[in-house]
Amino acid sequence: MSGSPVHLSTVQEVIPSQPSAATPPKANRHILFAAVLPIAACLRIITMLGYRPGSIYYDDSYSYLDLALHPRPAEGFRNTGYPLLLWLLRPFHSILVVLTVQHVLGLAMGVMVYALLRRRSVPAWGAVLATVPVLFDAQMLQLENAVLSDTWFIFLVVSAVVTLMWRPGRPSARAAGGACLLLALAALTRSVGVPLLLAALGYLAVTRVGLLRFAVAAIAGLLPLALYATWVRVEDGTFALSQVDGVSLWARTMTFADCDKIRPPAAEAPLCPNGTHVDAASEYVWAPGSSLNRMPGGAIRNNDLARSFALHAIVAQPRAYVRAVAGDVSLAFHWTPARHPLRVTPAYGFKKGSWPAPGLPSWTRRTLIAYDSSAAGPYHSVEPYAGFLRGYQYPAYLHGPFLAAILLAGALGLRRGTLLPWGTAVGLLVLPVAVLDFDHRYVLPVVPVACLAAALSLTRTRRAQSPRG
Repeated sequence: MSGSPVHLSTVQEVIPSQPSAATPPKANRHILFAAVLPIAACLRIITMLGYRPGSIYYDDSYSYLDLALHPRPAEGFRNTGYPLLLWLLRPFHSILVVLTVQHVLGLAMGVMVYALLRRRSVPAWGAVLATVPVLFDAQMLQLENAVLSDTWFIFLVVSAVVTLMWRPGRPSARAAGGACLLLALAALTRSVGVPLLLAALGYLAVTRVGLLRFAVAAIAGLLPLALYATWVRVEDGTFALSQVDGVSLWARTMTFADCDKIRPPAAEAPLCPNGTHVDAASEYVWAPGSSLNRMPGGAIRNNDLARSFALHAIVAQPRAYVRAVAGDVSLAFHWTPARHPLRVTPAYGFKKGSWPAPGLPSWTRRTLIAYDSSAAGPYHSVEPYAGFLRGYQYPAYLHGPFLAAILLAGALGLRRGTLLPWGTAVGLLVLPVAVLDFDHRYVLPVVPVACLAAALSLTRTRRAQSPRG
Protein backbone atom coordinates (compact mmCIF):
# COMPACT_ATOMS: atom_id res chain seq x y z
CA MET A 1 0.00 0.00 0.00
CA SER A 2 1.47 3.33 -1.06
CA GLY A 3 1.59 6.51 1.01
CA SER A 4 3.17 7.55 4.28
CA PRO A 5 2.44 5.49 7.34
CA VAL A 6 -0.23 6.66 9.77
CA HIS A 7 1.13 7.04 13.28
CA LEU A 8 -0.84 6.06 16.38
CA SER A 9 -0.52 9.56 17.75
CA THR A 10 -2.31 10.92 14.69
CA VAL A 11 -5.18 8.48 15.19
CA GLN A 12 -5.47 9.54 18.82
CA GLU A 13 -5.71 13.18 17.80
CA VAL A 14 -8.45 12.47 15.23
CA ILE A 15 -10.63 10.26 17.44
CA PRO A 16 -12.34 12.37 20.13
CA SER A 17 -11.71 11.22 23.67
CA GLN A 18 -14.64 9.60 25.44
CA PRO A 19 -15.54 10.56 29.00
CA SER A 20 -14.54 8.05 31.62
CA ALA A 21 -17.35 6.02 33.13
CA ALA A 22 -16.07 7.13 36.55
CA THR A 23 -16.31 10.82 35.61
CA PRO A 24 -19.90 12.03 35.16
CA PRO A 25 -20.57 14.83 32.68
CA LYS A 26 -20.39 18.31 34.19
CA ALA A 27 -24.13 18.77 33.78
CA ASN A 28 -24.77 15.75 36.00
CA ARG A 29 -22.27 16.57 38.74
CA HIS A 30 -24.64 19.03 40.41
CA ILE A 31 -27.96 17.38 39.60
CA LEU A 32 -28.65 16.50 43.24
CA PHE A 33 -28.15 20.08 44.43
CA ALA A 34 -30.14 21.34 41.44
CA ALA A 35 -33.05 19.26 42.75
CA VAL A 36 -32.62 20.39 46.37
CA LEU A 37 -32.29 24.15 45.84
CA PRO A 38 -35.74 24.72 44.24
CA ILE A 39 -37.35 22.87 47.15
CA ALA A 40 -35.60 25.21 49.58
CA ALA A 41 -36.78 28.18 47.51
CA CYS A 42 -40.37 26.89 47.61
CA LEU A 43 -40.19 26.64 51.40
CA ARG A 44 -39.26 30.29 51.56
CA ILE A 45 -42.12 31.27 49.28
CA ILE A 46 -44.51 29.29 51.49
CA THR A 47 -43.09 31.06 54.56
CA MET A 48 -43.75 34.48 53.06
CA LEU A 49 -47.26 33.44 52.03
CA GLY A 50 -48.01 31.84 55.39
CA TYR A 51 -46.88 34.64 57.72
CA ARG A 52 -47.53 38.22 56.75
CA PRO A 53 -46.41 40.97 56.60
CA GLY A 54 -43.24 39.69 58.23
CA SER A 55 -42.35 39.35 61.88
CA ILE A 56 -41.75 42.68 63.64
CA TYR A 57 -40.11 42.24 67.02
CA TYR A 58 -40.43 44.80 69.76
CA ASP A 59 -38.42 46.75 70.05
CA ASP A 60 -35.49 45.63 67.90
CA SER A 61 -37.29 45.80 64.56
CA TYR A 62 -38.68 49.29 65.15
CA SER A 63 -35.26 50.55 66.23
CA TYR A 64 -33.64 49.11 63.10
CA LEU A 65 -36.27 50.72 60.88
CA ASP A 66 -35.89 54.04 62.67
CA LEU A 67 -32.11 53.95 62.17
CA ALA A 68 -32.67 53.22 58.48
CA LEU A 69 -35.02 56.19 58.16
CA HIS A 70 -32.81 58.51 60.22
CA PRO A 71 -29.18 57.32 59.87
CA ARG A 72 -27.10 57.89 63.00
CA PRO A 73 -24.87 55.85 65.29
CA ALA A 74 -26.78 53.01 66.88
CA GLU A 75 -28.06 53.24 70.42
CA GLY A 76 -28.13 50.58 73.09
CA PHE A 77 -27.88 46.99 71.93
CA ARG A 78 -28.79 47.69 68.30
CA ASN A 79 -25.92 48.14 65.83
CA THR A 80 -25.76 50.03 62.55
CA GLY A 81 -24.89 47.25 60.11
CA TYR A 82 -28.42 45.93 59.61
CA PRO A 83 -30.02 49.39 59.35
CA LEU A 84 -27.53 49.99 56.53
CA LEU A 85 -29.15 47.13 54.59
CA LEU A 86 -32.62 48.49 55.40
CA TRP A 87 -31.48 51.94 54.25
CA LEU A 88 -30.29 50.52 50.92
CA LEU A 89 -33.71 48.89 50.46
CA ARG A 90 -35.62 51.93 51.69
CA PRO A 91 -36.51 53.24 48.18
CA PHE A 92 -38.82 50.23 47.77
CA HIS A 93 -40.79 51.18 50.92
CA SER A 94 -41.59 47.51 51.35
CA ILE A 95 -41.06 45.06 54.19
CA LEU A 96 -41.87 42.37 51.63
CA VAL A 97 -38.78 43.35 49.62
CA VAL A 98 -36.66 43.20 52.78
CA LEU A 99 -37.89 39.70 53.56
CA THR A 100 -37.41 38.59 49.95
CA VAL A 101 -33.80 39.76 50.04
CA GLN A 102 -33.24 37.94 53.32
CA HIS A 103 -34.68 34.70 51.95
CA VAL A 104 -32.41 35.05 48.90
CA LEU A 105 -29.46 35.53 51.25
CA GLY A 106 -30.47 32.30 53.00
CA LEU A 107 -30.42 30.45 49.69
CA ALA A 108 -27.11 32.09 48.79
CA MET A 109 -25.54 30.73 51.97
CA GLY A 110 -26.48 27.21 50.94
CA VAL A 111 -25.06 27.79 47.46
CA MET A 112 -21.78 29.10 48.89
CA VAL A 113 -21.36 26.15 51.24
CA TYR A 114 -22.09 23.70 48.43
CA ALA A 115 -19.81 25.45 45.92
CA LEU A 116 -16.84 25.56 48.28
CA LEU A 117 -17.21 21.92 49.28
CA ARG A 118 -17.40 20.78 45.66
CA ARG A 119 -14.37 22.94 44.87
CA ARG A 120 -12.55 21.07 47.66
CA SER A 121 -13.53 17.74 46.06
CA VAL A 122 -16.18 16.77 48.59
CA PRO A 123 -18.59 14.27 46.93
CA ALA A 124 -21.84 15.75 45.68
CA TRP A 125 -23.93 13.86 48.22
CA GLY A 126 -21.71 15.08 51.07
CA ALA A 127 -21.82 18.68 49.90
CA VAL A 128 -25.61 18.57 49.57
CA LEU A 129 -25.96 16.99 53.00
CA ALA A 130 -23.91 19.82 54.51
CA THR A 131 -26.36 22.38 53.09
CA VAL A 132 -29.48 20.73 54.51
CA PRO A 133 -29.37 22.44 57.95
CA VAL A 134 -28.72 25.76 56.21
CA LEU A 135 -31.47 25.49 53.61
CA PHE A 136 -34.17 23.55 55.45
CA ASP A 137 -34.01 24.34 59.18
CA ALA A 138 -37.30 25.91 60.26
CA GLN A 139 -35.53 28.37 62.55
CA MET A 140 -33.61 29.73 59.58
CA LEU A 141 -36.89 30.26 57.75
CA GLN A 142 -38.33 32.14 60.72
CA LEU A 143 -35.36 34.48 61.03
CA GLU A 144 -35.27 35.17 57.30
CA ASN A 145 -38.93 36.19 57.59
CA ALA A 146 -38.30 38.68 60.39
CA VAL A 147 -37.01 42.24 60.46
CA LEU A 148 -33.96 41.25 62.49
CA SER A 149 -30.23 41.42 61.89
CA ASP A 150 -29.59 37.67 62.16
CA THR A 151 -29.78 36.64 58.49
CA TRP A 152 -27.63 39.57 57.36
CA PHE A 153 -25.00 38.78 60.01
CA ILE A 154 -24.89 35.06 59.16
CA PHE A 155 -24.60 35.84 55.46
CA LEU A 156 -21.66 38.19 56.04
CA VAL A 157 -19.79 35.66 58.18
CA VAL A 158 -20.36 32.76 55.78
CA SER A 159 -19.32 34.95 52.84
CA ALA A 160 -16.11 35.94 54.64
CA VAL A 161 -15.18 32.34 55.47
CA VAL A 162 -15.90 31.12 51.94
CA THR A 163 -13.92 34.02 50.46
CA LEU A 164 -10.88 33.20 52.59
CA MET A 165 -11.09 29.49 51.73
CA TRP A 166 -12.01 29.74 48.05
CA ARG A 167 -8.44 29.59 46.84
CA PRO A 168 -6.47 26.56 48.10
CA GLY A 169 -3.40 27.63 50.01
CA ARG A 170 -2.84 31.24 50.97
CA PRO A 171 -5.63 33.65 49.99
CA SER A 172 -4.90 36.43 47.52
CA ALA A 173 -4.74 40.06 48.61
CA ARG A 174 -8.18 40.63 47.07
CA ALA A 175 -9.68 37.66 48.92
CA ALA A 176 -8.07 38.61 52.23
CA GLY A 177 -9.21 42.21 51.91
CA GLY A 178 -12.70 41.25 50.79
CA ALA A 179 -13.14 38.77 53.64
CA CYS A 180 -12.01 41.26 56.27
CA LEU A 181 -14.29 43.94 54.82
CA LEU A 182 -17.19 41.49 55.12
CA LEU A 183 -16.21 40.79 58.73
CA ALA A 184 -16.05 44.52 59.41
CA LEU A 185 -19.64 44.80 58.19
CA ALA A 186 -20.48 41.82 60.40
CA ALA A 187 -18.87 43.62 63.36
CA LEU A 188 -21.02 46.67 62.65
CA THR A 189 -24.06 44.37 62.56
CA ARG A 190 -23.31 42.47 65.75
CA SER A 191 -20.51 43.24 68.20
CA VAL A 192 -19.34 39.63 68.30
CA GLY A 193 -18.02 40.24 64.79
CA VAL A 194 -15.12 42.29 66.21
CA PRO A 195 -13.29 39.30 67.75
CA LEU A 196 -14.04 37.32 64.58
CA LEU A 197 -12.30 40.00 62.53
CA LEU A 198 -9.31 40.02 64.88
CA ALA A 199 -9.18 36.22 64.73
CA ALA A 200 -9.22 36.35 60.91
CA LEU A 201 -6.29 38.77 60.94
CA GLY A 202 -4.49 36.43 63.33
CA TYR A 203 -5.20 33.52 60.99
CA LEU A 204 -3.73 35.44 58.06
CA ALA A 205 -0.64 36.28 60.10
CA VAL A 206 -0.13 32.65 61.14
CA THR A 207 -0.52 31.39 57.56
CA ARG A 208 2.16 33.89 56.46
CA VAL A 209 0.26 35.47 53.62
CA GLY A 210 2.89 38.16 53.28
CA LEU A 211 3.10 41.75 54.43
CA LEU A 212 1.21 43.26 51.49
CA ARG A 213 -1.74 40.87 51.72
CA PHE A 214 -1.91 41.27 55.49
CA ALA A 215 -1.81 45.05 55.18
CA VAL A 216 -4.65 45.02 52.64
CA ALA A 217 -6.71 42.79 54.95
CA ALA A 218 -6.00 44.92 58.02
CA ILE A 219 -6.92 48.17 56.26
CA ALA A 220 -10.08 46.67 54.73
CA GLY A 221 -11.18 45.31 58.10
CA LEU A 222 -10.13 48.02 60.55
CA LEU A 223 -10.73 51.19 58.54
CA PRO A 224 -14.56 50.85 58.47
CA LEU A 225 -14.56 50.31 62.23
CA ALA A 226 -12.33 53.34 62.80
CA LEU A 227 -14.57 55.48 60.61
CA TYR A 228 -17.67 54.33 62.47
CA ALA A 229 -16.05 54.97 65.86
CA THR A 230 -15.12 58.46 64.63
CA TRP A 231 -18.75 59.03 63.65
CA VAL A 232 -19.80 57.99 67.15
CA ARG A 233 -17.23 60.42 68.58
CA VAL A 234 -18.63 63.28 66.51
CA GLU A 235 -22.23 62.50 67.48
CA ASP A 236 -21.86 61.37 71.10
CA GLY A 237 -18.37 62.36 72.21
CA THR A 238 -17.09 58.80 72.69
CA PHE A 239 -14.68 57.02 70.34
CA ALA A 240 -16.21 53.55 70.53
CA LEU A 241 -18.00 50.88 68.53
CA SER A 242 -20.48 50.12 71.30
CA GLN A 243 -21.86 51.99 74.27
CA VAL A 244 -23.08 48.87 76.05
CA ASP A 245 -20.15 46.43 75.92
CA GLY A 246 -19.44 47.07 79.59
CA VAL A 247 -23.12 46.70 80.47
CA SER A 248 -23.21 43.30 78.73
CA LEU A 249 -20.10 41.99 80.46
CA TRP A 250 -21.32 43.27 83.82
CA ALA A 251 -24.59 41.36 83.36
CA ARG A 252 -22.58 38.22 82.57
CA THR A 253 -20.74 38.49 85.90
CA MET A 254 -23.91 38.92 87.93
CA THR A 255 -24.47 35.15 87.77
CA PHE A 256 -21.35 34.48 89.87
CA ALA A 257 -19.91 37.76 91.23
CA ASP A 258 -18.89 37.68 94.90
CA CYS A 259 -17.68 41.09 96.02
CA ASP A 260 -15.99 39.60 99.08
CA LYS A 261 -13.61 37.96 96.61
CA ILE A 262 -13.56 40.73 94.02
CA ARG A 263 -12.95 43.62 96.44
CA PRO A 264 -13.79 46.24 93.83
CA PRO A 265 -12.69 49.87 94.07
CA ALA A 266 -15.05 52.13 95.97
CA ALA A 267 -16.48 53.63 92.78
CA GLU A 268 -17.45 50.15 91.53
CA ALA A 269 -18.84 48.81 94.80
CA PRO A 270 -22.42 49.95 94.02
CA LEU A 271 -22.37 47.54 91.05
CA CYS A 272 -22.07 44.48 93.29
CA PRO A 273 -25.05 42.08 93.42
CA ASN A 274 -27.77 43.72 95.50
CA GLY A 275 -30.10 40.78 96.11
CA THR A 276 -31.99 41.03 92.81
CA HIS A 277 -32.19 37.55 91.26
CA VAL A 278 -33.30 36.73 87.71
CA ASP A 279 -33.16 33.51 85.70
CA ALA A 280 -30.61 34.54 83.03
CA ALA A 281 -27.60 36.83 82.85
CA SER A 282 -29.15 39.01 80.14
CA GLU A 283 -32.15 39.72 82.36
CA TYR A 284 -29.95 41.81 84.68
CA VAL A 285 -29.71 44.37 81.87
CA TRP A 286 -33.45 44.95 82.01
CA ALA A 287 -34.29 44.24 85.66
CA PRO A 288 -35.32 47.58 87.25
CA GLY A 289 -33.95 46.47 90.60
CA SER A 290 -30.49 45.44 89.41
CA SER A 291 -27.62 47.45 90.83
CA LEU A 292 -26.58 48.95 87.48
CA ASN A 293 -30.08 50.21 86.72
CA ARG A 294 -30.17 51.93 90.10
CA MET A 295 -27.02 53.89 89.35
CA PRO A 296 -27.45 57.63 88.70
CA GLY A 297 -27.58 58.21 84.95
CA GLY A 298 -28.67 54.68 84.07
CA ALA A 299 -26.84 51.81 82.43
CA ILE A 300 -25.36 53.40 79.30
CA ARG A 301 -23.84 56.35 81.15
CA ASN A 302 -22.10 53.89 83.46
CA ASN A 303 -20.83 51.60 80.68
CA ASP A 304 -17.12 52.21 81.41
CA LEU A 305 -17.62 51.64 85.13
CA ALA A 306 -19.57 48.45 84.44
CA ARG A 307 -16.79 47.16 82.16
CA SER A 308 -14.17 47.83 84.80
CA PHE A 309 -16.20 46.00 87.46
CA ALA A 310 -16.75 43.03 85.14
CA LEU A 311 -13.04 42.71 84.34
CA HIS A 312 -12.19 42.84 88.05
CA ALA A 313 -14.80 40.12 88.68
CA ILE A 314 -13.42 37.85 85.94
CA VAL A 315 -9.82 38.27 87.14
CA ALA A 316 -10.82 37.60 90.75
CA GLN A 317 -13.08 34.62 89.92
CA PRO A 318 -11.82 33.06 86.67
CA ARG A 319 -13.09 29.56 87.42
CA ALA A 320 -16.54 30.83 88.34
CA TYR A 321 -16.62 32.78 85.09
CA VAL A 322 -15.62 29.74 83.02
CA ARG A 323 -18.24 27.60 84.79
CA ALA A 324 -20.95 30.18 84.12
CA VAL A 325 -20.04 30.43 80.44
CA ALA A 326 -19.69 26.66 79.99
CA GLY A 327 -23.02 26.04 81.68
CA ASP A 328 -24.86 28.42 79.37
CA VAL A 329 -23.04 27.17 76.25
CA SER A 330 -24.21 23.65 77.10
CA LEU A 331 -27.82 24.81 76.62
CA ALA A 332 -27.16 24.70 72.88
CA PHE A 333 -26.83 20.91 73.05
CA HIS A 334 -30.14 20.06 74.75
CA TRP A 335 -32.53 17.87 72.79
CA THR A 336 -35.52 19.91 73.94
CA PRO A 337 -34.74 23.61 73.44
CA ALA A 338 -34.11 25.18 76.82
CA ARG A 339 -36.21 28.19 77.82
CA HIS A 340 -33.56 30.76 78.64
CA PRO A 341 -34.79 33.07 80.01
CA LEU A 342 -38.05 31.45 81.02
CA ARG A 343 -40.16 34.20 79.44
CA VAL A 344 -39.17 33.21 75.88
CA THR A 345 -40.29 30.38 73.60
CA PRO A 346 -37.04 29.09 72.10
CA ALA A 347 -38.33 27.08 69.14
CA TYR A 348 -41.32 26.07 67.06
CA GLY A 349 -42.26 29.68 66.37
CA PHE A 350 -44.69 28.98 63.53
CA LYS A 351 -48.10 29.31 65.18
CA LYS A 352 -51.69 29.98 64.22
CA GLY A 353 -53.39 33.29 64.80
CA SER A 354 -52.94 37.03 64.65
CA TRP A 355 -50.54 39.02 66.80
CA PRO A 356 -51.31 42.72 66.97
CA ALA A 357 -48.50 44.82 68.36
CA PRO A 358 -48.67 45.30 72.13
CA GLY A 359 -48.98 48.75 73.65
CA LEU A 360 -46.07 50.50 71.99
CA PRO A 361 -44.89 54.10 71.97
CA SER A 362 -46.45 56.16 69.19
CA TRP A 363 -43.10 56.52 67.39
CA THR A 364 -43.01 52.81 66.58
CA ARG A 365 -46.18 52.91 64.48
CA ARG A 366 -45.05 56.10 62.77
CA THR A 367 -41.72 54.47 61.96
CA LEU A 368 -43.30 51.36 60.48
CA ILE A 369 -45.73 53.38 58.35
CA ALA A 370 -42.92 55.65 57.16
CA TYR A 371 -40.93 52.66 55.98
CA ASP A 372 -43.87 50.67 54.59
CA SER A 373 -47.44 51.88 55.02
CA SER A 374 -48.82 48.52 53.87
CA ALA A 375 -47.14 46.69 56.78
CA ALA A 376 -49.03 48.46 59.54
CA GLY A 377 -51.51 45.62 60.06
CA PRO A 378 -51.01 42.84 62.62
CA TYR A 379 -48.66 39.97 61.92
CA HIS A 380 -50.86 36.96 61.13
CA SER A 381 -50.86 33.43 59.78
CA VAL A 382 -52.50 32.55 56.46
CA GLU A 383 -53.84 29.08 55.71
CA PRO A 384 -53.07 26.60 54.25
CA TYR A 385 -49.44 27.75 54.05
CA ALA A 386 -49.07 28.37 57.78
CA GLY A 387 -50.59 24.98 58.57
CA PHE A 388 -47.97 23.28 56.43
CA LEU A 389 -45.17 25.17 58.21
CA ARG A 390 -46.56 24.35 61.65
CA GLY A 391 -46.26 20.67 60.82
CA TYR A 392 -42.96 21.08 59.00
CA GLN A 393 -41.15 22.82 61.85
CA TYR A 394 -41.11 19.81 64.20
CA PRO A 395 -39.02 17.43 62.08
CA ALA A 396 -37.10 20.33 60.47
CA TYR A 397 -35.35 21.42 63.64
CA LEU A 398 -31.63 20.91 64.31
CA HIS A 399 -31.68 19.48 67.83
CA GLY A 400 -28.76 20.16 70.14
CA PRO A 401 -27.15 16.69 70.03
CA PHE A 402 -27.01 16.91 66.23
CA LEU A 403 -25.22 20.25 66.48
CA ALA A 404 -22.78 18.70 68.94
CA ALA A 405 -22.16 15.82 66.51
CA ILE A 406 -21.51 18.28 63.66
CA LEU A 407 -19.01 20.22 65.77
CA LEU A 408 -17.34 16.99 66.88
CA ALA A 409 -17.09 15.81 63.28
CA GLY A 410 -15.41 19.08 62.37
CA ALA A 411 -12.87 18.60 65.14
CA LEU A 412 -11.97 14.99 64.29
CA GLY A 413 -9.99 15.79 61.17
CA LEU A 414 -8.86 19.24 62.24
CA ARG A 415 -6.16 20.58 59.95
CA ARG A 416 -5.21 23.99 58.71
CA GLY A 417 -7.74 23.59 55.92
CA THR A 418 -10.62 23.08 58.37
CA LEU A 419 -9.37 25.18 61.27
CA LEU A 420 -10.89 28.40 59.91
CA PRO A 421 -14.54 27.27 59.61
CA TRP A 422 -14.42 25.13 62.75
CA GLY A 423 -12.78 27.88 64.80
CA THR A 424 -15.33 30.36 63.50
CA ALA A 425 -18.17 28.03 64.52
CA VAL A 426 -16.80 27.59 68.03
CA GLY A 427 -16.22 31.32 68.34
CA LEU A 428 -19.77 32.09 67.25
CA LEU A 429 -21.07 29.63 69.84
CA VAL A 430 -18.97 30.73 72.81
CA LEU A 431 -18.38 34.47 72.35
CA PRO A 432 -21.99 35.70 72.75
CA VAL A 433 -22.25 33.71 75.98
CA ALA A 434 -18.86 34.90 77.21
CA VAL A 435 -19.80 38.55 76.85
CA LEU A 436 -23.49 38.38 77.82
CA ASP A 437 -25.68 35.29 77.70
CA PHE A 438 -27.00 32.33 75.74
CA ASP A 439 -29.72 32.88 73.16
CA HIS A 440 -31.02 30.27 70.70
CA ARG A 441 -30.96 32.91 67.97
CA TYR A 442 -27.23 33.28 68.48
CA VAL A 443 -26.66 29.56 67.88
CA LEU A 444 -27.91 29.68 64.28
CA PRO A 445 -24.81 31.48 62.88
CA VAL A 446 -22.82 28.45 64.06
CA VAL A 447 -24.63 26.04 61.75
CA PRO A 448 -23.37 26.91 58.23
CA VAL A 449 -19.68 27.13 59.15
CA ALA A 450 -19.90 24.07 61.41
CA CYS A 451 -21.41 22.04 58.55
CA LEU A 452 -18.66 23.33 56.26
CA ALA A 453 -15.97 22.22 58.70
CA ALA A 454 -17.58 18.82 59.29
CA ALA A 455 -17.87 18.01 55.57
CA LEU A 456 -14.25 19.01 54.90
CA SER A 457 -12.99 17.18 57.96
CA LEU A 458 -14.82 13.92 57.28
CA THR A 459 -13.71 13.96 53.65
CA ARG A 460 -10.07 14.41 54.67
CA THR A 461 -10.36 11.67 57.31
CA ARG A 462 -12.00 9.27 54.83
CA ARG A 463 -9.24 9.85 52.30
CA ALA A 464 -6.55 9.35 54.91
CA GLN A 465 -8.07 6.01 55.94
CA SER A 466 -8.70 4.71 52.39
CA PRO A 467 -6.13 2.21 51.04
CA ARG A 468 -3.75 3.61 48.48
CA GLY A 469 -3.36 1.89 45.11
